[in-house]
Amino acid sequence: MKKEYFFQKDGVKTILASLLSIVIGLLAGIIIILIVGLTNDSIVPSSIWDAIRLVVFGVFNKGRDAATGALMFGFNPTFFGNMLFRAMPLILTGLSVAVAYKTGLFNIGAPGQYLAGTCATLFIALSVPTSTIPAWLVWILAFLGGMIAGALWGCIPGLLKALLNINEVIACIMTNWLAASLVTWAFDISNLKNVLEGTKTGYIYKTSTIINDIMVDGVQTISGANIPEGATVLATRGGVVTPKLGLDSIFTGSQVNVGILIAILLAVLFYIIMEKTTLGYQLKACGSNRHAAKYAGIMDKRNIVLSMALAGSLAGAAGSLYALSGNTEFFWTTYQSLPAVGFTGIAVALLAVNNPIGVIFSAMFMSLLNINGQQLTNLTAYNEYITDVIIAVIVYLAAFMLIIKMWISKKKTRPKLASPVVANKSKEVRK
Repeated sequence: MKKEYFFQKDGVKTILASLLSIVIGLLAGIIIILIVGLTNDSIVPSSIWDAIRLVVFGVFNKGRDAATGALMFGFNPTFFGNMLFRAMPLILTGLSVAVAYKTGLFNIGAPGQYLAGTCATLFIALSVPTSTIPAWLVWILAFLGGMIAGALWGCIPGLLKALLNINEVIACIMTNWLAASLVTWAFDISNLKNVLEGTKTGYIYKTSTIINDIMVDGVQTISGANIPEGATVLATRGGVVTPKLGLDSIFTGSQVNVGILIAILLAVLFYIIMEKTTLGYQLKACGSNRHAAKYAGIMDKRNIVLSMALAGSLAGAAGSLYALSGNTEFFWTTYQSLPAVGFTGIAVALLAVNNPIGVIFSAMFMSLLNINGQQLTNLTAYNEYITDVIIAVIVYLAAFMLIIKMWISKKKTRPKLASPVVANKSKEVRK
């Protein structure tokens, strides 16, 4: 049996390729910072150095020293907590794309599935009375309702692909905008639109307004914020919010809650399903060769629809957990744009090479760059869009992951030349 060296292992090469993509992306961001800083007279050298440090270590930033103005770094519980909170929907939308890709499908419909899950969750959480049903049970119903709504919406492009062989990318694009229009219409015709601010059923603002501090059930809502038209804030509807279970004491001042743990558990669960079960084998077999899988007795059409349903349920779970956080906003005038988190999930899945466990870390990295970009804007003369360039470079390199893995293989593994004695013996054997 031929010995397989460490760097010849496919998993090792995949991890190295992803890390190399990240390093090149960060270097691209640093080069842009240097170019902008050296060509702009208003940016001093110290600001260039600060920007470089914030791009790489912004999540450790603790602000500027009051006396010297120098940046201080260390563990910042607020930034770390917010990083985990923002990673929560990215993990689930990244999983949505990764699971579908295992079956040979490109799920670009995560934004529409996310909206479907959000809409169903809000309708359940804001409509079911907590006076008769416990708040924890309403939370479970709202979460499951969001997952089911996402799964049903994901089934549409799955059915079109399985039964009519319509390209899933085209079908997903159409269902995305259809979901945006339907969600807006659903809120427009519902009674939830007319719920007044300060009630126990949530907050829906029909017009832009400046509000003061509002206390509902002992919890402070938005303070002095400009609420855009159509913003729905699901705050404390009788306690229908995702619990924190002590995470708020560890990451003080952040938005983090148990949702991040649920997202990680779902990622682990789907890793087990895809790698350790018969269902996962069948899904991957359909992705490798649909016709060969059918010849082997696997129901290809059923697995295509099931794959898109599972992908949709994960995207719906992302929208559900975000809406149930109690400190977020949902704009029901969604026909104007689609949620960016659905498209960012594609980048997360690409960087993770569609590995469910890798999705956890790639989502956290994308979230970390988002936090770092905000600090870049707040503390320097640079713009946070530099981190968008970094993400774009990383995603571009992730698309060439196979070429990078081949390059790593050539660099790390070189065949050993046979000694003259061995060569002579091999010649004698052939004679």
